[in-house]
Amino acid sequence: MMSSRLSKLKRWPSWLLMLVCVGVLMFLGTQRDSGPSTAQERIEAISQRLACPTCDGESVYESRSPGSQAIRQEITRQVADGVLTDGQIVRIIDDSYAADLKLIPSATGFDALIWVLPVAAFVAAVGGLIIVFRRWRHEGSQLATQEDQILVTQARQDRD
Repeated sequence: MMSSRLSKLKRWPSWLLMLVCVGVLMFLGTQRDSGPSTAQERIEAISQRLACPTCDGESVYESRSPGSQAIRQEITRQVADGVLTDGQIVRIIDDSYAADLKLIPSATGFDALIWVLPVAAFVAAVGGLIIVFRRWRHEGSQLATQEDQILVTQARQDRD
């Protein structure tokens, strides 16, 4: 009884430390820079989010193909106009091509599953492991019954 109380006392500081770490990391995550501030940084950020329509595995930012240059010019024009947000510019350019040019899936609608499912699977796996380990620990701590002892005795006699 005393050892179980002692083990509970030893566990709570580690949980408190983890909670504090998560809180600090969440605070730091909200204090990050909100994104590009100059027009050139916006153009670079948008062009890094779009795939080259004629190249394999290259972004518009990296590619020097005529298609990518045309897209960069359109991005530059849209940013200079100053009317649309980065997401709206990406959507307009993506919609103007038959192929899907987005390199980063959106965080809304069906595409949100790409972001949510791995996290949900991880949480479910950790929860399942916790349940299984608790069950194993509980089963391992049970004492052998009289029937178990008789079964072991019979097995030893059969072996000899």
